[in-house]
Amino acid sequence: MNKLLISITLIVLFGITACSQEVQDSVTPDYSQLPLKISDVKPLRSLIDATMQDRLLEVLNKNKKWKRLIANKRMAVGLVDLSDPENPKYARVNGNVMMYAASLPKIAVLLAAEDALEKDELIDSDSIQQDLRLMISKSSNQAATRMIDRLGYDKIESVLKDPIYDLYDEDYGGGLWVGKRYAKLGARHPEPLKGLSHAATVSQVCRYYYMLAYGKLVSYDRSKIMLNMMVDPELHHKFVNTLDQVAPRAKIFRKSGTWKNFHTDSVLVWGPEWRRYILVALIDDPEGEKICRDLVTEMEKVLNH
Repeated sequence: MNKLLISITLIVLFGITACSQEVQDSVTPDYSQLPLKISDVKPLRSLIDATMQDRLLEVLNKNKKWKRLIANKRMAVGLVDLSDPENPKYARVNGNVMMYAASLPKIAVLLAAEDALEKDELIDSDSIQQDLRLMISKSSNQAATRMIDRLGYDKIESVLKDPIYDLYDEDYGGGLWVGKRYAKLGARHPEPLKGLSHAATVSQVCRYYYMLAYGKLVSYDRSKIMLNMMVDPELHHKFVNTLDQVAPRAKIFRKSGTWKNFHTDSVLVWGPEWRRYILVALIDDPEGEKICRDLVTEMEKVLNH
C-alpha cells in the first residue's frame, strides 16, 4: 500500500513539474527589460566562477574530440550565466586565444557605427539602418563592406581599443578586430598580434554581449538599438538550430561566422527562468557547425546543474 502511495505521489509530482516546464516554455519572455538596469556592473574578468569553470571543463572534456581541439587551441568556449542579473557568473576555455572569426566581428562594425552616430561623425539615414540590419541578421557581406567604407579602419580600431570598451587588448591576446572589407578587393589593415583581418577571442566577444546586456555599449539607448538589430536572426544554423528546438520561444540575439574550417557563433539567450545566458564558440574544424549545435545542450547542462 505504501509503495502504491509513493508511486502515485511521484507520478503527480512529475506531472506538475512537466506541466510547469511546459507553461514556462510556452510563454514568450519579455525582453523589454533589456538592457538590464543594474547600477553596479562589475568587469566580466572579475566574475569567473570556480564551480562553473570546473563544470564547464568537465562537460567539454567528456567529448574526446572537443578535448583534443581545446588542447590544440582550435576550440574556444565562453559562457556567462545571467539568470541572476545582480550576480552574473563567467567561465571560459581558451578565453584569450585569438582566432580567425569570419563574419562574427561584424558586431564590431555595428558598435563602431553606433559610436559614430552618437558622436555625429556619421549622419544617419535609411540606407545606413538597412545596411546595419542586413549585416547582422543576414550577415550580408555587401552591407558590411558598405559600412566599413563609411567608417574607415581607423575609426573601427579606435573604438575597439577605446578604454571604455577595451575589446581589443594586446595584453589579453587581442580580441575583436575588423581589418578587411568583406569583399575580394580592398586594402588590409590586419591586427598586430597575428596579422588576422577578421578576429575574435571568446573572452572579448562574451564581454561585448555582457556590456550590451547591461546597456554599457555607447549608451543605454544605443545598446537598446543594437539589441534590436541583433534579435531574431534570420540564419537558423549552429547555435540557433538547437535553440529553435529546445527553447523555441526564447529571444535570441546573435551573430555567427563561417569560412572554410572556421566556424564561430555568439548568442545572448533570453528565455524563462534559468535560460538566460551568453554563449560564444570559436572552432577551427570541418565539423564546427555540428559542434556548435551540440554545444548548446551541453552548455545548458553546465547552467542547469
